[in-house]
Amino acid sequence: MNEYQIAVIVGSLRQDSFNRKLAHAMVKLLPPGFSFKQIQIDDLPLYNQDDDSNPTEPVKRLKAEIGAAHGLLFVTPEYNRSIPGVLKNAIDHASRPYGQSAWSGKPAGVLGVSVGAIGTAMAQQHLRNILAYLDIPTLGQPEAFIQMKEGLFDANGDIGTDSRKFLQNWMDRYITWVEKHVSGA
Repeated sequence: MNEYQIAVIVGSLRQDSFNRKLAHAMVKLLPPGFSFKQIQIDDLPLYNQDDDSNPTEPVKRLKAEIGAAHGLLFVTPEYNRSIPGVLKNAIDHASRPYGQSAWSGKPAGVLGVSVGAIGTAMAQQHLRNILAYLDIPTLGQPEAFIQMKEGLFDANGDIGTDSRKFLQNWMDRYITWVEKHVSGA
């Protein structure tokens, strides 16, 4: 395969989101042969099963972009010890109607950053439970529960020196995970 397309799903709508910054910085760690597309989720209507037979254009776009991706990268904050509603809404839209999930079989990685000491550990665990149900093989190790601290990002918005080795290792493992699942090895 010449190029792997990674769909990046950020579970935050906030313009100055730490998780959006993390997503942008992480994709700079991708090797040649990998590209990313950040998936828009802020224009999706609230999921309603009554709309399954007549999805809106944003829902059609979401499912097409997920369907075209070789891998998924979820970058999520933690809201009240779980994932944000906007992320759950996007997951629900792309998984429906039953039997027509765009997510199925796509290898995924899960990251998140928070000001709290345990990062986004609870949100990531809840997300992993959802992804398991949707038949999304998800990288288990290494886990990355990132605390937002001075120096996480450098002046250019890249991963800072103190975190670069750990996060590059995470990205290297994620890349191997995607290649393994896409090639069927």
